[in-house]
Amino acid sequence: MKFSERWLRSLVNPSLDSAALSHLLTMAGLEVEALEPVAAEFSGVVVGRVVAVAPHPDADRLRVCQVDAGSGEALQIVCGAPNVHEGARVPCAKIGAKLPGFEIKQAKLRGVASAGMLCSARELGLIDSIEGLLLLPAEAPVGLDIRDYLHLDDTLYTLKLTPNRSDCLSLAGVAREVAALTETPLDLPPIAATPVTSTRTQSVEVAATRACPLYCGRVIEQVNAMAATPDWMLERLLRSDVRPISALVDITNYVLLELGQPLHAFDAAKLSGTVRVRMAQPAENLRLLNEQAVVLDDDMLVIADDTGAQALAGILGGAASAVDDTTTTVFLEAAFFDPAAIAGRARRLGLSTDASHRFERGVDFAATRSGLERASQLILEICGGAAGAITEISGTLPQRQPIVLRPARASKVLGIALDAQHVARLLSRLHVSFSAEGENFRVTPPSYRFDLSIEEDLIEELARLYGYDNIPAQAPRANLTMLAQPEQQRGVDALRAQLVARDYQEVITYSFVDAAWEASFAPGTQAVALKNPIASQMGVMRSTLMGGLMDVLRSNLNRRQERVRIFETGRCYHAVADGFDQPQRLAGLIYGGAVAEQWGTAARGVDYFDLKADVEALCWPLSARFVKAEHPALHPGQSAQVWLGETCLGWLGALHPRLVQQYDLPSAPMWFELALAPLLARPVPRHAAQSRLQPVRRDLAVVVDASVNAQDLLEAMQSAAIPGLAELALFDVYRGKGIDSDKKSLAFRVLLQDTQKTFTDSEVDAVMAQLTELLKQKFNAQLRS
Repeated sequence: MKFSERWLRSLVNPSLDSAALSHLLTMAGLEVEALEPVAAEFSGVVVGRVVAVAPHPDADRLRVCQVDAGSGEALQIVCGAPNVHEGARVPCAKIGAKLPGFEIKQAKLRGVASAGMLCSARELGLIDSIEGLLLLPAEAPVGLDIRDYLHLDDTLYTLKLTPNRSDCLSLAGVAREVAALTETPLDLPPIAATPVTSTRTQSVEVAATRACPLYCGRVIEQVNAMAATPDWMLERLLRSDVRPISALVDITNYVLLELGQPLHAFDAAKLSGTVRVRMAQPAENLRLLNEQAVVLDDDMLVIADDTGAQALAGILGGAASAVDDTTTTVFLEAAFFDPAAIAGRARRLGLSTDASHRFERGVDFAATRSGLERASQLILEICGGAAGAITEISGTLPQRQPIVLRPARASKVLGIALDAQHVARLLSRLHVSFSAEGENFRVTPPSYRFDLSIEEDLIEELARLYGYDNIPAQAPRANLTMLAQPEQQRGVDALRAQLVARDYQEVITYSFVDAAWEASFAPGTQAVALKNPIASQMGVMRSTLMGGLMDVLRSNLNRRQERVRIFETGRCYHAVADGFDQPQRLAGLIYGGAVAEQWGTAARGVDYFDLKADVEALCWPLSARFVKAEHPALHPGQSAQVWLGETCLGWLGALHPRLVQQYDLPSAPMWFELALAPLLARPVPRHAAQSRLQPVRRDLAVVVDASVNAQDLLEAMQSAAIPGLAELALFDVYRGKGIDSDKKSLAFRVLLQDTQKTFTDSEVDAVMAQLTELLKQKFNAQLRS
C-alpha cells in the first residue's frame, strides 16, 4: 500500500520525522518497504505569471517572455515550450536556482538575454507525460515557492503488509496504528448522515446471504458526471499510484484508500429491474470494466439485474453499467463480502484489483454504511445531486468473541513486568472494548481487527505498543547437563567426518520434491502429496534422497564441474495406514574421475568398487555384506543390497542406463542410499591379546561356476570357525586363458595366527585341506592348477 506522508499527517501528526516514523511502523509490524520523496531536490523555483510573449528575432521556435516572479520587476526569459502564453502561471526558476542536474545562470539564447527558465514537470523531477510547461491554476499565488504550492516537501510510504493486517489497507487504519503507537490524537474526517432529498430508491435482493451478509446502496440523482476532481483529491490519488478517471470513479477510489471500504458506482439508467446479489450461473458471461470478457464459474459472486450479471462482486465492475460523462443518476453500493467467497476468484481470471485484495483479507463490516455515507458526501460536494434513502439488507455478520487476557501470562511470554494498570493503558490505546475480571481482562476486539482471536494475539499487541526496542535482551538461564553418550552408539557427525575425509562434500536439499523424481528413483512408492505446494515442482514429500542428489549433480555439470562427490543425511517420508513414516537416510553420489586430476595417478572414472569401498568404510568396524539384487533405478548388472548381519541397510550401484539417458548425463553416476540408524550402532571394544608370533599366509585359488558369488564362498569359510583363522580376503578374480568360459577363478588370502604357538606346516596344510573340501562340497569348487 502506497500513500503520502502529508495525507497521513492530516489524520494524525506525531512529533517524529519521516525516518523515525518509518522505523516506528516497521517495528510495529507494518513494514515500510520503500520511503521516497515526492519530487527531486531543487530550489529557487517560484510561481511565475507570463505577462507578455513576443517572438524571438532569430529563432522560430523560441519566445521572449516577460515574467512576473513576485519580485516587483518583470524578468525576461527565453522559452521554447509550445504551450507558453500570456497570462499563464508556470514554475519559474530564477537566477541561482538549483534544478536536478544543473543550476540556472544568466544566459543568452540566440543573442537574447534570459534571466531564468520556465519549467516543465519533467525538469522539476516530477512524473508527468505532458509535453511543455507545467501549467498551474489561475489562482496560484505569484512568487510563492513552487515546493510549497505543490506540496512537494512530502514523502511517499510503501507498506508491505502481512495478510492478517487488512485493517491497515487504508489511511484511517494506518492513522489508528500511528495514534496508538505514539499516543497522538486521531483526527479522522467526520462522517455525517447525508440529507435525503430524493424519493428515488433501487430495489435490491440478496440471494447469497452467506457470501454477502451486508449490502447497502442508494440512488443519487442529478449528478454532474463531468465535474472536475478537486486538486487535493487528485494529489492524494496520484501519490497513492491511483490513476484519476472521472470525478465519480475518483471518489469511490478515494474512499477505498481513505477508509478501506471498496465501493462501486453503477449508472442507474443502465440497470434494469431489481439489483440481485447472487452466485453466477454456470458459464455466465460478463464484460468487465477493463474490457476483458470472462466466463464465470458457479462459485463466483455477482451483482446482477433482470438482464444478467453487471459486476463481479468484490472484484471489478462490468462495462455495461459503468458510469460515464453522460451519467446523471448513479446507484452507489457498499457491501461486506465474506472473504471465503472472494478469495482466489480474481486470480482464477487473471485479475488483481484493490477491491479483491481487501475483501480477500477482510473488510470492516461495521464501516460499510460509513463508507457509503462518506462517498455520498463527496459526490454531493463535488458533483452535486440529490441523495435518496439507503437500502440496507443485513444478515448474519461475523462475531468478535471476547478474549481473556492474563497480565501474568503476558509478562511471562514477553519477559517484562506488566501489571494490570500498565496493560489497561496499552489496551485503551488500541480502542478495544475491555473490562476487568479480577486480575485478568475480558477484551472484545473491534470489528476491523480480524486478526485478534486468541490470547497470544493480544500479547503480541501489547509487545507492539510497548515497543520491541524497549524489551530488554536477556540471556536465557538454564541448568546445563552433560547428556549420556552410549558407547555402543556413534553420532551422525562421525559418519559425516568419514565421508568428508574420503573427499565427499555435504549438501542439503529440499524435502519437497518433484513427483517426476519419485517416479524415476522410487517407482511403485506411494508418495506423500502436499495439499498446498509452494511450487508445482515441489508437490510431494521425498521418499528417497536420490532426486535431490541428482539435481545437485546436474547443477554442477551445468557449471562445468566434471568431478562430483556429494552426500546428504535427512528424513524420507513413506505413506502408511495412519499417516506417514519418517526414516532417516544417508545417501551419497560419485561422478567423474576416481581421483582429482594429477600427474601421479592415471586418470580413470569412478566405478562400482570405489563406491563399495566407501560404504565398507562407513560400516566399519562391522563387516557389510553385498548381495546382488536389482533396483529399478540401478543398472541391472551393477547393483547390490547392503546388509549388516540380518539388517538390510539399503542399496548401492550405478544409475540405470534409462535414467542416464533421461537426465542427459555423459556417463552413469554411482550412488548409495542407506538407513541411518543401523549405521550408528557400533560394537563395544573388547580386550584381546596381541600375538607376538608371525602370521602364516597361504593363498587358495579355486575354480567355480561363473554364476557363484565370491561373497558366498567367503561366508562359508568364515562360518566354519576354524581356530587360528585370522583373516580371509578375496584378492583376485580371473577369467580367460586356461579357464573354461562358464567358469571363473577366485583367489583368497588366508592368514593363520595364534597367540600361544606357531603353526606347523602340517597344521597349516590341514586347515587348507579343510577349506578346500568345504568349498568343494558346497560349491563344487576345484583347486586351480
